[in-house]
Amino acid sequence: MPRSDLFLQDGGAIGAYDRFVIPNRSLPVEIVLPHVHYRNVAEAIAWLNNAFGFVERYRYGNPMSGAQVRAGNALIMLKQMGPDERTPRELGFGTQSLTIFIEDLEGHFARAQAAGVPIVEELHETIYGELQYAAIDLDGHHWLFSRHARDVNPEEWGATVSSGAANR
Repeated sequence: MPRSDLFLQDGGAIGAYDRFVIPNRSLPVEIVLPHVHYRNVAEAIAWLNNAFGFVERYRYGNPMSGAQVRAGNALIMLKQMGPDERTPRELGFGTQSLTIFIEDLEGHFARAQAAGVPIVEELHETIYGELQYAAIDLDGHHWLFSRHARDVNPEEWGATVSSGAANR
């Protein structure tokens, strides 16, 4: 059966795709895999490791054109920027924000502070039940680090839950 049929059968049963996917330890399909562009990937790997404890899984290209790092349970691709691309720092504004869930969030926050990372949102608990803080990296990317503090129904803090949303 063609893969496109798997997405269309039964009114869009996308989950059927999972049964036919070949496992690949390089690119797991059960997560979103962001690609974050850096002016200098080697420098970014070292900075992210020192500041946030990200662990390099692999790098590729000669000269190096990218790498994969682990942060908590998340995997992130780091990509070498081309000469015509600009970092958020060079643009003067952010282009995205990435949330990474960290078990020892207090320790992670202390590490980032000790490394001199610009903290743009202090460690705090949100109205929607997350303990989190936000920081900016060497190229101006916005990172939000979080841990579930308590279970909160979205309606309790004013969100409107979509009628088609899965009840989790």
